[in-house]
Amino acid sequence: MAAEFYVLIIGYVFGFYMAWNIGANDVANSMASAVGAGAITIRQAVFIAGVLNIAGAVFIGAHVTNTIRKGIVSTDVLTDPHIALIGALAALLASALWVSFATWRSLPVSTTHAIVGAMIGFGIMAGGFSVINWGKLAGVVLSWVVSPLFSLIIAFVMFKAIVRLILSRQAAFVHGMRLAPVFIGLTCFVVVLSFLFKTPLGNTLALDGATAVLSALFLAIVFGFLGKWVLLRLLREQIENGAEEIFRRIQIGTSCYVALAQGANDVANAIGPLAVIYFLVKTGNVAPQVPVPLFLLLFGGIGIACGISMAGHRVMETLGTKITTLTNTRGFSVDFAAATTVLAASKLGLPVSTTHAAVGGVLGVGLAHGFEAVNFTIVFQIMIYWVLTVPAAALTSMIIFKILSFII
Repeated sequence: MAAEFYVLIIGYVFGFYMAWNIGANDVANSMASAVGAGAITIRQAVFIAGVLNIAGAVFIGAHVTNTIRKGIVSTDVLTDPHIALIGALAALLASALWVSFATWRSLPVSTTHAIVGAMIGFGIMAGGFSVINWGKLAGVVLSWVVSPLFSLIIAFVMFKAIVRLILSRQAAFVHGMRLAPVFIGLTCFVVVLSFLFKTPLGNTLALDGATAVLSALFLAIVFGFLGKWVLLRLLREQIENGAEEIFRRIQIGTSCYVALAQGANDVANAIGPLAVIYFLVKTGNVAPQVPVPLFLLLFGGIGIACGISMAGHRVMETLGTKITTLTNTRGFSVDFAAATTVLAASKLGLPVSTTHAAVGGVLGVGLAHGFEAVNFTIVFQIMIYWVLTVPAAALTSMIIFKILSFII
């Protein structure tokens, strides 16, 4: 049997392992606020995230991927197909190992930054330090501050607004229902723009900025009032639970959006390098962009779903319960802040991580209740792992690259 067949099998194993880790860590932390707030159970979160991640990967995920993620390493290192093949394998395994270690420690990290770090390690081994785009790397470092800070501020302001307008009022449920179209509409506006601006589907539609904003605004108004109508019928018997019950239902919607969007966007972290390996084995060469077959997107989506179901509870518990106590209104503020941060920063050309935005949002709603409401020990541990992600993945990738060079 040809050596290429064995290399491809190894690629599938490494790719599935990386997809599994994306589910266990990255996707899990995005569902954590809903679980921590009691909007859904862990079992429900696993089911919702699993189904919607597969749907997002298959129907919205990119059918073409860049061979080098985030343009952080020059494509000059890909001129030798043999080196490119070993590099893709090393990057996949190195990033997966780091994310797996972080998941074992129950700490949320960015899988995107893990694959970036692994690509840097491969780039240094293949072409030296000159092939690294240090400006892009500085952007990644900047995101450790930008993402959580943006999200912290938005979550803090959003939760304070909910307290002022609804929770501090005597008839909180009545005020909550009156303002429900506003909060549902705001969420819908951000969600629609996120799909139009930040997914492969949006890139395909290629709507100009004004058309996208008007479309999102129209849908926000429609779904805002439609959502209130649905809430009135669902919550007719639950007025005693107050405004929290309203936001519990809204938060389920934001959780579904997060799961669908991450399936569309984050599947590339696992399937991108695997597509490079598949393309190399099939054609013998590589290009700056390679096609991604539908079955590979499905393969990645299933891997993510398996990761959520088997190990997602670890990171969900950390982010949902260990940093601060979450209620439905706080959980909604976290989800809204994370989605808005990722959308706004990506449009401004700033590097962001959904993981960092989610942690920043949780920190924001915790600080809205006072410094004593936040477990800064856990926050400090999480931040250390953020800083370690790129160098740890790079170093591991360099070691694996060297070992694979002797074997393959």
